[in-house]
Amino acid sequence: MDSKIALSTEKLDLNNLKPLKVLGKGAMGTVFLVQQQQQHNNSYMALKVVDKSSTHDSHRRALWEIHVLSTLAHPFLPSLLGFFETDQLLGWAVPYCPGGDLNVLRYRQTDHVFSPTVIRFYLAEILCALDHLHTMGIAYRDLKPENILIQQSGHVTLTDFDLSRKLSPKTVKIKTIISENHESRREIRHSRVPLNRKPLKNAKTARVSPVSRRGLSFSDGERSNSFVGTSEYVAPEVVRGDGHEFAVDWWALGVLTYEMLYGKTPFKGKNRKETFRNVLFKTPEFVGRKTALTDLIERLLEKDPMKRLGYFGGACDIKEHEFFRGVKWNLLTEVVRPPFIPSRDDDYLTEGKLAAGVNINDYFEKLKSPPSLPTSPSSDFENSVSFAEF
Repeated sequence: MDSKIALSTEKLDLNNLKPLKVLGKGAMGTVFLVQQQQQHNNSYMALKVVDKSSTHDSHRRALWEIHVLSTLAHPFLPSLLGFFETDQLLGWAVPYCPGGDLNVLRYRQTDHVFSPTVIRFYLAEILCALDHLHTMGIAYRDLKPENILIQQSGHVTLTDFDLSRKLSPKTVKIKTIISENHESRREIRHSRVPLNRKPLKNAKTARVSPVSRRGLSFSDGERSNSFVGTSEYVAPEVVRGDGHEFAVDWWALGVLTYEMLYGKTPFKGKNRKETFRNVLFKTPEFVGRKTALTDLIERLLEKDPMKRLGYFGGACDIKEHEFFRGVKWNLLTEVVRPPFIPSRDDDYLTEGKLAAGVNINDYFEKLKSPPSLPTSPSSDFENSVSFAEF
């Protein structure tokens, strides 16, 4: 195990973990709903397991994600409950979120969209989570509805940190920033040194994996040259290969907000090439009169990162936007009636296709062998959760 992981993190015994259901399978690993055998208090965990023999990159990213999780302490971010490692597998557990993800929840709504009031609530919590990560010097780089889970309390939590990146922001003073209302001087955290543009690498998957590029340090911060993210949420500076920093998360927040309002992302094309072209050149389309919400989206979807809301002042600037007027930021965790609260009925744990009695080691061994019979696609994750309308 990597030495970066906190020594206080609990080591899990794979033999004492009872797998109940496969929650999902991604490019890097499989997530199981598990319960520790010795526990009888209906306490469940989401266990993400990676086959160490798959690729060196997956193993490296898994170690990084465990390290990040071991350092998090925030109500809208997951905590590392424990990890295990065998010769073949590497796994780690985080609290189980029975509400599913924000994308599934949106599809349960009328017209597959959220109201502005609901959008304000979820955005406020997501913004706080990103702010905490940025304060730690971590750019999230994979914000999308599928990575925003709903806790039992109804509050959000971000997941999947394998594409995140540690950067080195520094607080520097700029002589004077002149805006339309002639604001005075202020301290900001940012990277200002421009980079030479590099040609776009061909992306073969929707979720683009990191491409090794020489890391560049700056006198007042650091930018990453990795090409990462999900195509519909990738910022223009990533597509151009300019190098990027924390502002990519504010761009993705704008795409996410647009999707929550209209039920679709603003730049999706017929293929990835057209999507990337739209990201670079297309202006997002809005319906009806301009509102505080559409103004927020426009300012987050500024193609020049240095003109993007949040670039200079970070989350503080975004919190001050008119759309969030009246939000009591220090009381978000005290909200006892979020827009949606998952049912406490555990019947879904014993219904459908369970993994109970299946050894996790055997599961990964079978993945290496071709199936004897054709299998039809299924969505265990979506079928595992029932949502109440709100």
